[in-house]
Amino acid sequence: MGSGCEDDNCGLASGSLVDCPNQECQWEEPEFGLVKLVFLIKTSIFDIPVCVTVIYIPLMLFGLLGNILTILVVWLRPHMRSSTYLYLSSMAVSDLFILLLLPLDLYKLWRPRPWPFGDLACKLTMFMSECCTFCTILHITFLSIERYVAVCWPITAKTLVTRRRTRALIGCLWLGAAVSAAPVLVMVGVEEVVGEEPGLESVDGGRGLPDNRECRVTDYAISSGLLSTMMILSNLYFLVPFCILGLVYSLIGRTLWLRPQSSRREQSHRHTVKMLGVIVLAFVLCWLPFHLGRTIFSLSQGGSTDGQEYFNLVSSVLFYLSAAVNPLLYNLMSARYRHAVHSLIHTHSHTQTHRRRTLTGQHSTTTL
Repeated sequence: MGSGCEDDNCGLASGSLVDCPNQECQWEEPEFGLVKLVFLIKTSIFDIPVCVTVIYIPLMLFGLLGNILTILVVWLRPHMRSSTYLYLSSMAVSDLFILLLLPLDLYKLWRPRPWPFGDLACKLTMFMSECCTFCTILHITFLSIERYVAVCWPITAKTLVTRRRTRALIGCLWLGAAVSAAPVLVMVGVEEVVGEEPGLESVDGGRGLPDNRECRVTDYAISSGLLSTMMILSNLYFLVPFCILGLVYSLIGRTLWLRPQSSRREQSHRHTVKMLGVIVLAFVLCWLPFHLGRTIFSLSQGGSTDGQEYFNLVSSVLFYLSAAVNPLLYNLMSARYRHAVHSLIHTHSHTQTHRRRTLTGQHSTTTL
C-alpha cells in the first residue's frame, strides 16, 4: 500500500535482515527471538501485578489483625502498660496506618493512570506513608535507648523512665515525624504524564485526549532539588538510627555479659533485649532494600529500568512485611505478650458465649 513491510518473511527466509528490501520489516523479524521470549515471560509466566497482589493481601490481613491485637492488649490490660509496651503499641498504630495505605499502592500497580482520587488524596496518602515510616524508625530508636538506660543505669531509669514521660515522648516522636514528612505535601501531586503509555480514560469522556494524570513526584520537586533533599533526609533517618542502634546494643550486650545472671531482673532484661534485638534485625533487613531502592530512584531523576522496577517491587514487599511481622515476633519471643493475647481472646469469646446464653434464656422465657 506504499508503506509498511511488503515482504513479511524476507528476514526469516534469508536468515539476515540485510537482505530485506524494506527496512521497516526489521521490527517484525524477532518474533521468536530473545525480545519476544522476555515479553512472553513478563506477561504470562510472571504476571507482576497478580504475584504482588497474592502476596500483599494476606500480608495486609495478617498485619492488620496482629497490630490491632497489640493495641488492644496494651490498652485493655493494665499490667501491659509498661514503657516498653507503650512504645510497641504506638509503633503498632504507625504500622496499622502503613498497612491501611497498602490497597492504594495495589491500585497504582494495576492502574497507575489515571489517578481518580484528586490531588489532596494523593498528597495526604504519600504524607501519611512517609510520616509513619519516620515514626516507626524513631520508635525503635528511642525504645532501644530506653532499654539501654534501664539496663546500664537502673537507678537513673527508676526516676527518669515513667509512663507519663513515655507518653509525652511518644507524642513528640509523632510530631517530629509529621514535621519531617511535611515537605512531601509539596513534593508530590497529580500531574499529566507526557510521552508514556496512555491511561484507560479520556479527559472529555472518551473521544478526546487520553487521561494520563498520575499521583507521582512532581517535575518541580525533581528540577528544584527537593526530591534529592528529601532522599538525603530519608537516608539520614535510616543511617543515623542504624548507627545508634548498633552502639546501644553493643553497650547493652557488654553490660549484660559482665553482670551475673542470678537475679530475676537481669534475666528479664536479657529476655527483653533479645526480643528487641530480633525486632531491630528484622527492621534493618526489611528496610535496607527499601531505602536503597528510593535512593536509586532519586539518582535516576524519576526514570527507571526494568531491573529497578523489579527491585522496587521486592523492596516494597519487604517494607510492608516489616509492618506486619512485629506482632508475630512479640508472640514468638514474649510469654507475657502471648498470655495477654490469650487472655484477651478468651475473655472476648467468654463474653460472647454469655451474651448468647442470656439472649437464648430471655427468648425461652418470652416463648413460655
